[in-house]
Amino acid sequence: MTLAFCRIYKTVIEQGNYIKTAAILNMSPSAISHAVTEAEDQLGFKIFNRTKNGITLTECGSTIYPFVMNLLNSEEALNQSIDQINGLEVGTVKLGIFNSICTNWMPQIIESFEQRYPKIQLHLYEGGYEDVIYWIKSGIVDLGFLSQSCTTELPVEGLYRDPLVCIVPPDFPTKNPGYVTIDEIKDQKFVIQREGSDVDVQLLFKRHGLHFHANYQILDDTSVMAMIACGRGISIMPALTAKGLEGDLKTLRITPEECRVIGISMPDKKMLSPAGKALYQHILDYVGKLERYVP
Repeated sequence: MTLAFCRIYKTVIEQGNYIKTAAILNMSPSAISHAVTEAEDQLGFKIFNRTKNGITLTECGSTIYPFVMNLLNSEEALNQSIDQINGLEVGTVKLGIFNSICTNWMPQIIESFEQRYPKIQLHLYEGGYEDVIYWIKSGIVDLGFLSQSCTTELPVEGLYRDPLVCIVPPDFPTKNPGYVTIDEIKDQKFVIQREGSDVDVQLLFKRHGLHFHANYQILDDTSVMAMIACGRGISIMPALTAKGLEGDLKTLRITPEECRVIGISMPDKKMLSPAGKALYQHILDYVGKLERYVP
């Protein structure tokens, strides 16, 4: 499989048909079709399913997807290294993020990164932890933010301690102003994020051997807040997630303190492209100035 066909393969997946792929790659649709047929003959299996609704990957086509992406990423890294040798800071870098990073950190990171590296294109992919893990493993992104607790499949370099906080209605009684103990909330009804959305909260309960009543399991952060506001329960979430969403609700510290450790992950730091290394260092510089930076 040639690099030229890898580009065709990737573009067909993104566009879903040969006509749009041909326009993007400055080829004719028949040339795209011929290249696909030739590649399938060489490989010995079908790559694409062709239907009235568009083109999708076959099971075999999906199996080779991470390898094709890694080839293309290696080509991009090579081209960036050549440009770097020639004194040019250019290229593309793709970053996987989750919601609280997007809303709290990315506006400042993007602005300062673009000022420093105006010729490097930064592409963001936002999703849950599972999405970011898949994107990193598949080569869709160069690096991504994750919680250290959410995976054992990838190395996660810890950068920031994000305390877990308790979100309660304004009239919620506490023994001490500003914080609650685990014992005070263990028998409460909880509005929690769907399992897998925030593994650190799940681990908090497991560590303390607590059984909690959760009638509402919700994905969206603002929906969690809405359920608390109408008296359906309380919630525990990372402070960065709660920031700016509380409204009239109260945010209470939990004692003893529990945290998630936010980190940066990539398959192999040595294989990062020059643009990827620039973004990685830029993230380290940004997070290093924050109060809860993990040295």
